[in-house]
Amino acid sequence: MPAQPVVPPLASAPAASPPAPSASCAQRTCSPGEITIVASSAAIAVEARQRLISRWGDCPLEQAKVVVALGGDGFMLETIHRVLDRKLPVYGMNRGSVGFLMNPYGEEDLFERITRAQAAELYPLRMCAVTRTGAVEEGLAFNEVSLLRQIRQSAKIRITIDGRVRLAELSCDGVLISTPAGSTAYNLSAHGPIVPLSANLLPLTPISAFRPRRWRGALLPSTAEVLFEVLESDKRPVAAVADFTEVRDVVSVAVSEDRSVSVTLLFDPDQGLSERIIAEQFTV
Repeated sequence: MPAQPVVPPLASAPAASPPAPSASCAQRTCSPGEITIVASSAAIAVEARQRLISRWGDCPLEQAKVVVALGGDGFMLETIHRVLDRKLPVYGMNRGSVGFLMNPYGEEDLFERITRAQAAELYPLRMCAVTRTGAVEEGLAFNEVSLLRQIRQSAKIRITIDGRVRLAELSCDGVLISTPAGSTAYNLSAHGPIVPLSANLLPLTPISAFRPRRWRGALLPSTAEVLFEVLESDKRPVAAVADFTEVRDVVSVAVSEDRSVSVTLLFDPDQGLSERIIAEQFTV
């Protein structure tokens, strides 16, 4: 008999709905010696970093007030996790592919752009996963937490919301829960809804659902505590992923929004993250 799923502990949800992520003018000044410029390994990003440093200077991360990130959305996520403990705002410029979280690349008026930028404060999901061996592993996700089948057989997952079983058995390739900022990423590719930053909602989206075939997911309040339990975990192994943290052979995964952690992204005026999320819904 496989071990019964273990329910990992979760922090208590706040008593009232938390405020929406902010998207106001950053109102900060920036000068030489106060920015650090980081780049992905792509040649176009490395070359851009050298040009910007030669023009605007660079400083060690320990001394920086703002981080300028050059790359794509994947590198932006890497940068967010890298500077999270330092609570540094990040201003990204696209030297990657999609660049949804990035500003257009430009070498002019860098400090002025940073000073005039709008700020968007993002909160991550905290994943607490228990494996078949009983190990407990945690991870933070600014995009999404996803559960994915590891072998050819479909996964079977029970979904409990705030202590109440909402779906006794989902047969699928996987399932994910995303942040509003991450709703335009994997969630959208899996046909989940795009969620505005101010909505205080978390999309819960199946990945290639087999049974129930017509279930398309749900929108949950940002205060929801979600528990995924893997059924027949010995026969149908499942991996859990929170941004860059992957845990294999999980038996249960608890997910909730963590408002004690945040990161600030900076965007050019009229190109803030809230506007981008709205505009994405009208992209054809």
